[in-house]
Amino acid sequence: MATDRGEPLLSVRDLRVFFPSGRHGRVDAVRGVDFDLRAGEVLAIVGESGSGKSVTARSLVGLAGPGARVRADRLRVDGEDLRTASAQRLRRIRGLRVGLVLQDALSALDPVRTVGAEVGETLRVHNLVRRAEAVPRVVELLERARVPEPALRARQYPHQLSGGLRQRALIAAAMAADPPILIADEPTTALDVGVQARILDLLAAKRDAGTGILLISHDLAVVARLADRVAVMYDGVFVEEGTTRELLTDPRHPYTRHLLAAIPAGQDRDIRLSAGQHRTDVAAPVARGCHYAPRCPLAEDACRVEEPVPVSIGDTHTARCRLLDAPWTPADRVSRAEGRPVGETVLAAAHLSKSFPGPDRSRRLAVDDVSFTLGAGETLGIVGESGSGKSTTAQLVLGLLEPDEGQVTLHGSPWSHRRERDRRPLRRRIQFVPQEPLASFDPRYTVARLIAEGLGGTARREVRRHRARIAELLTLVGLDPALADARPRRLSGGQRQRVAIARALASEPDVIVCDEPVSALDVSVQAQILDLLGDLRQELGVALLFISHDLGVIRHLSDRVLVMHDGKVVETGTAREVFDRPTHEYTRSLLAALPRVGDAFARAEPLADSAT
Repeated sequence: MATDRGEPLLSVRDLRVFFPSGRHGRVDAVRGVDFDLRAGEVLAIVGESGSGKSVTARSLVGLAGPGARVRADRLRVDGEDLRTASAQRLRRIRGLRVGLVLQDALSALDPVRTVGAEVGETLRVHNLVRRAEAVPRVVELLERARVPEPALRARQYPHQLSGGLRQRALIAAAMAADPPILIADEPTTALDVGVQARILDLLAAKRDAGTGILLISHDLAVVARLADRVAVMYDGVFVEEGTTRELLTDPRHPYTRHLLAAIPAGQDRDIRLSAGQHRTDVAAPVARGCHYAPRCPLAEDACRVEEPVPVSIGDTHTARCRLLDAPWTPADRVSRAEGRPVGETVLAAAHLSKSFPGPDRSRRLAVDDVSFTLGAGETLGIVGESGSGKSTTAQLVLGLLEPDEGQVTLHGSPWSHRRERDRRPLRRRIQFVPQEPLASFDPRYTVARLIAEGLGGTARREVRRHRARIAELLTLVGLDPALADARPRRLSGGQRQRVAIARALASEPDVIVCDEPVSALDVSVQAQILDLLGDLRQELGVALLFISHDLGVIRHLSDRVLVMHDGKVVETGTAREVFDRPTHEYTRSLLAALPRVGDAFARAEPLADSAT
């Protein structure tokens, strides 16, 4: 074993990955990165979507993607040179020597096979156990991954498990052969804070047992809790690298500072998270100079022709911006202009209850006696773990479900318990922004037709008639009106989310219901969307019902907060009251489980100890 000689488990030098594009062009996804990973160490690679993080990780095990071309001066896994490894050899290495945990467990797990069959696949492929030992071993692996009732879960299918259970099952599958290296690609994205805490504790236990972990993430709070070293990636290169404490407390590159400034946790709600950023989601490729120069507010002419100065850190080299020699403090924040005061009540929910039949035909209360009001220009945040009733509450408010008991009123008039044909003329007054807009967009429609849905029609003559208004809405949400003729799949995640907001604004609604609208976005795009929603609330007076499991997002954006647990509202109050002086034990457990950048450098008590 490489570890017996004290050598890195994983050693990479000048890794380059490109994809052919068009007849003669190509897309350079990774442009020359170096790093080492040792036993019992966590190296995190952070950066925006499209920066090359996942391609870097997948290229290590031959999964860079169709058409990918991978080049490296060194690519060693556990002492073995993989540059000339055959596809058969790479299949042998995957699972046995390198475990892979993907972001979306539902798509990673085979929907027609049981969870037990998925977890046991590595055992079968590598002939690690006899047939009679397979089932007990799978149950043991699920139990080690902290899956409750492992014998039952092994017989279930992926769609029958919650997101957190599926993620833990995927970790059990990745660790089935006890590989010395684990690649975890966004393992906690879109998971609620309690489940996230359990996943982080599980990964920390593997690290402490000697597993080397390559963590891919855009969540700097997660990175601060788990990683020993951090490499910041932008446009296919590492722009900065160092120990976690060093990099997160004294960043020396503008892009790293940009990422840290965009974190909403602990930021005053009147502070703009994306101040000084260019409104773009796409890195502008450069042939020479600093890759971040096209977006950097500090960039000089020299930055566009000179590479940043390399600095040695241990066995690796990183780049430090020559313009940022002074220590960093998160100062020079830009405040949002004072908005209009909260107006009259536009939406009220009174004693809402909703139940659904379970597998045993008994009914389970998903929403239990929930009441709240929402004023014009106000943001009400609803927070809670998965299964707490947040999304069902949103569907009741939107009129997509009818409550078993209670009612919703819009401007004092009944909204629930009405025939849909009576409700339809009023639907323009309450709009919806979903978590994943792509799933709600007709892929055949252009952006202009999607926005025209909110203006009264999608026929070509309607789109032409509303062309000026469509351009105005795109500008309002920070998009180039030239994107009006683009189709959704050509857009980045942040651009699609802005299109969804533009579509919601088209009918000039009084209320917008946002259900996890930023949970799958990287931190800088999330910052732009949160700033946009804050601006729209103040400029237009629109009321926001904002649903999220991200406590930092809820605190930053909300005037008032509802905390839900098992379908009930267990605590309510202003954002400051709920977060600074929580009164309910469940709220305190959520806050205790929340990873934070500033207080995670010492190896602390397990995050999940106080999480329910």
